[in-house]
Amino acid sequence: MIIQILVNRAKLFSLTRKRIWLFAMVLVLATIFAYRPAWNGSFVWDDDFYVTKNRLLTAPDGLRRIWFSLESPSQYFPLTYTSFRIERALWGLNPTGYHWVNILLHTANALLLWRLLTELGVPGAWLAAGIFALHPVQVESVAWITERKNVLMAFFFLLTLLVWARFIDERNQRPIQRSRAHRKQRAKEVTKAGKLNRLSWPFYWLALIFYLLALCSKTTACTLPAALFLILWLQKKRIDWRRILQIAPFIVLGFAMGLMAIWWERYHQFTLGPMFAFGPLERLIIATHAAWFYLGKLFWPAKLTFIYPQWTVELNNPFSYIWLVSGIAMCAAIYFARRYVGRSVEVAAAFFVATLSPVLGFIMLYTFRYTFVADHYQYLACIGPIALVSAGLVTVSNSLEYGPRFLSVLGIVIFSALGLLTWRQSASYRDSETLWRTTIDKDPGCWMAETNLGSELLKGGDIDGAIAHLEKSLRLKFDVLEAHNALTWALFRKGDADAAIAEAHVALNFDPTNADTHTVLGMALMTKGRLDEAIAQLSKAIELLPNHSRAHYHLAVALAEKGETVDAIAHYEKAIKAQPDLFEALTNLAWIFSSSSDANIRNGPKAVELAEEATRLTGDTSPVVLRTLAAAYATNKSFAKAVETSRRALQSAQQQRNSELAETIRHEMSLYKVGLPYRAP
Repeated sequence: MIIQILVNRAKLFSLTRKRIWLFAMVLVLATIFAYRPAWNGSFVWDDDFYVTKNRLLTAPDGLRRIWFSLESPSQYFPLTYTSFRIERALWGLNPTGYHWVNILLHTANALLLWRLLTELGVPGAWLAAGIFALHPVQVESVAWITERKNVLMAFFFLLTLLVWARFIDERNQRPIQRSRAHRKQRAKEVTKAGKLNRLSWPFYWLALIFYLLALCSKTTACTLPAALFLILWLQKKRIDWRRILQIAPFIVLGFAMGLMAIWWERYHQFTLGPMFAFGPLERLIIATHAAWFYLGKLFWPAKLTFIYPQWTVELNNPFSYIWLVSGIAMCAAIYFARRYVGRSVEVAAAFFVATLSPVLGFIMLYTFRYTFVADHYQYLACIGPIALVSAGLVTVSNSLEYGPRFLSVLGIVIFSALGLLTWRQSASYRDSETLWRTTIDKDPGCWMAETNLGSELLKGGDIDGAIAHLEKSLRLKFDVLEAHNALTWALFRKGDADAAIAEAHVALNFDPTNADTHTVLGMALMTKGRLDEAIAQLSKAIELLPNHSRAHYHLAVALAEKGETVDAIAHYEKAIKAQPDLFEALTNLAWIFSSSSDANIRNGPKAVELAEEATRLTGDTSPVVLRTLAAAYATNKSFAKAVETSRRALQSAQQQRNSELAETIRHEMSLYKVGLPYRAP
């Protein structure tokens, strides 16, 4: 549809109908191909909070909770989470589908930008669209699944601007007349009263709908009313009370969502404390530095990285004010140059700063604890400078004898260079380990990347590698909560319980409310035989996080070791309720129900149900689970099934060369052969 509209307005371009179709097709294919390395990329960093571990995407009442609760793992992005919920139902946890949706949305945004700039009469709209589509600063918004909120918001943001441009277009405001005299008279009345014909109002209401959808995708769309004023200013249309009243609903919606975002960041993301306690002057310095940073990366996209070093703000250092002074000088230059270049430069600059304003530092964001800047923050803002430069190149080339040919060659060179950079940049999003290693290569002092790489290596079983990177992270920044917690887990998995206990206490000094740390500390204490201390730590973890499945599971194990079977059963059941696929809890509870010497505790049918589910989850290969299933069958007096299952358990134990377990299974199988169930001593 977008391409067809472009074709219908081809006369506004210097391009022919055929060339428009050709360029549109090339642009789409080039954009998709530039992101080829990200097609099959995996989930990275906080994609688990948004997609893989987000229960709102799979819960029966998840859609209601997405729109009408405060349970979202990040800010209030209901439309974004709704799109993830739909995709979760379509292709589950296959990341390819999510990546393709992001890429296609980005491609659509480039076409919408082309259409919008054409509608506004901006020269070089095709060039701006190509640069926007292929520029490597956009990779973070497109290749990172979590940033669906960015590309989805931009889609509706640009649609809003497009229909707003149609709404204010006087060609859509012609009154319907029955005679020439009546037409002239009515036209005068319309001009005098400043009233629009009913033909244009559908565009207005459509703009409001699109804007609401943009806000529900990401609240940074709250800056859109500024763009509405800028379009009026660029088109040299009168900004009177009538126009202000038309824009007022957009302002109210944006202001309301903006306030909610600030509240959410402060009280749900906890942007509180000395880390975020910057004064007005410090925030102004951060903001001006950030604006120049984004402009620099736009014109020279070198060393783009996932996390940039966080600069230090020193009010006593004169060099800290360079960015502020430069910003003031730039504003003055733009003001005095307007008589020569018109309104285009100031509109582009105002759009750039206004669209960036929510993330410049005036409002503290949770991510500012890591860095003050990120490539995805300027996904939409970059349109201003890109459109300005593109228009300038086209205007200059049109004044040259061979200008059009030169511009075509220049466009090919620019697109090729940007596409190559985008290809290389998107390759870093192949998986989490690649992302963090790439970040460390570009910023060796990034403690966060070291922490996250250590955590990824820990998940993959590289314990020593994980410990090395976690220790390096702590050398860079000792007060990292996350690094101490991950190191505690790594030391425990390595088998060094004493070191894990010591590290856990250090971690809890920084964050005594971390349920995971209390859990691993309890586990380490259990291995040392300190059951009472372990129970206390695991109970604390559950107090902090009542649905912590692992804490419930290990607490049940500790209670069972102390002989408190009834309490152990209760916590096994809570662990299973919190995590239905926790096969260890299913197995242990099935064993208690099968083998307990207390008839009041035994529950044969339930034991079979639990053990069969555990067997399904483990692929019918675990000797421990199969042994438990055999005991459950025997308790139900299904001795033939018990013997057959014991044989499979024995075979699996032998394959694993677990001779001790194999001997235990032989003993229990001998009981089943003579019609006796196993009873724990």
